[in-house]
Amino acid sequence: MHRQVCCLRLCFASQESFSLEIVLNRFNFGRFCYGRIYFTFFQVCSMTDNSPQSSLASSKAGIPSNEELIDDLTKDLEESCSVDKKPSDSSTNNFNKFSEDPNFEEKDFAISDDEDESEDAKEDAEKETEDPEDFIDEEALKQTESTYSEEEKEEAKKEANRLKDEGNAKFKNMEFKESALAYTAGLRTCPLCFTKDRAILYANRAAAKIQLDLKSAAIKDCSKSIELEPTYIKPYIRRAKLYEQTDKLDEALADHKKIIELDPRQRESYQAIPRLQDEINVRNEKLKTEMLGKLKDLGNMILRPFGLSTNNFQVQQDPNTGGYSVNFKQ
Repeated sequence: MHRQVCCLRLCFASQESFSLEIVLNRFNFGRFCYGRIYFTFFQVCSMTDNSPQSSLASSKAGIPSNEELIDDLTKDLEESCSVDKKPSDSSTNNFNKFSEDPNFEEKDFAISDDEDESEDAKEDAEKETEDPEDFIDEEALKQTESTYSEEEKEEAKKEANRLKDEGNAKFKNMEFKESALAYTAGLRTCPLCFTKDRAILYANRAAAKIQLDLKSAAIKDCSKSIELEPTYIKPYIRRAKLYEQTDKLDEALADHKKIIELDPRQRESYQAIPRLQDEINVRNEKLKTEMLGKLKDLGNMILRPFGLSTNNFQVQQDPNTGGYSVNFKQ
């Protein structure tokens, strides 16, 4: 923390534009301290002058010099931004310090908690909807397989293929639930050493899950099939469509590129790649605009008590490094 504040002193003393990347990332201050950092810098810019004559005149007039003002402000900043060694306690301490401010409203920072809760709820919902009938105990299969002779393994494989054919027949008859159960029985029978046969069973069960509108379970089965047989193209095709249907555009694009790599004749993937890329670009621009709007609102909320707004800042991007610098304007 001492090194961080020393660096800030140098930035303040120079009154030059400095990189937000350095302040926010390298200084590693808590998010509740950003407003203090910005305000301290702009206070220095508006109240002090770089010239030695100015500092001398201020001292004679009883007004604190540049150096004294910087020391006072950064000392206060250091106290408010002190970080505990434990990361989990740090966030709590910073939050508690802000909550002591009478102008502080807890709801202003509640969005991240809501997002975390929604993500947790989504994960819990997926776990709750996971059908226990789909579970494959591979550890038990491994132990059983270790006792098999080669002939017994082949017999188990034949039985698994029979169950696969049964599942295919039920799928054609649009008995999708029964079809999925037959594929699951095949997976519980087929020895783990026959990875290609197991990959087909997982891909087929994914097809049945798609018909049952169980997209999450179908994606998992496709992924398992790909894990067992990375060059098997059917699960890629099915998963790419599922990803697009669930708004996972980046994952869908990656799968279509892999499909072209495995089989250049797949016309549908050729058509999907530019379309998905355009959709991703539109989505990213929308997210960027929304994020900038939220950041601007947050900045205005922090700066409002000091009679400032984000309109007092001019942000410029360095074309060479890609970093950003901020200048204060009256």
